[in-house]
Amino acid sequence: MSNVLTMRGLLERVHDGAPAPVNVVDFSDGSGPDRVVAYVERELPPGGIPAYLAARSSGARSFVLWADEHRRERVATLVTLSATGGVATFQALGAQGELIGTLVREKALRGRGLRTRWTVTQPGGPDAVGFKGRILWWCMWWLSVPFQLLILVFSVFDSVPGNEGGVARGPRRIRWRAGGQMPLEFRSRGDKLHVHAPGLDWRLGATLVVLLRSFNAGSWDARKK
Repeated sequence: MSNVLTMRGLLERVHDGAPAPVNVVDFSDGSGPDRVVAYVERELPPGGIPAYLAARSSGARSFVLWADEHRRERVATLVTLSATGGVATFQALGAQGELIGTLVREKALRGRGLRTRWTVTQPGGPDAVGFKGRILWWCMWWLSVPFQLLILVFSVFDSVPGNEGGVARGPRRIRWRAGGQMPLEFRSRGDKLHVHAPGLDWRLGATLVVLLRSFNAGSWDARKK
């Protein structure tokens, strides 16, 4: 049975009584209920949020996974080694700064293919390569775009409550392959990362699912506050 990692949002009360968003990573191995294994927070550079958002536009990301809500111990840290030309390379580091794994995102049409390519590598292990969506579903999605735009236009002028429309998101499922095996699988339904390889560090999986969610529409790390 695969382990499953899911990122979800919560609301916590801050000192002035206003709710503030908190993101956590849940872990499930099928033996019991899901449990929170990490609390997610952006790691801001000098210059704070404006500097982070400026670097983010090039594909850079940086965040921390904390072991508890009081931020007393790090589970993992993600840092950006490079982000240029649509290709971004990240490292996942452990609590003592040790390397957990390397993650590479090659944007569609900017890297080595028509689809966004994700490469995940553990130290001493083979590269696991996955592509965002299947070619067939992407073809169907592109063919449907003119109809989706019509739906969007009509929804803007339609004032009937509860009749909100919009353009459907493109295919997001990713299946990684390494040595003829499928160690990882991201399923868009529920935004769940399934870890099929028993030897894969769960901290790398947790870092990966948070990184994937940072490239989605309405990304958790794009907040201006």
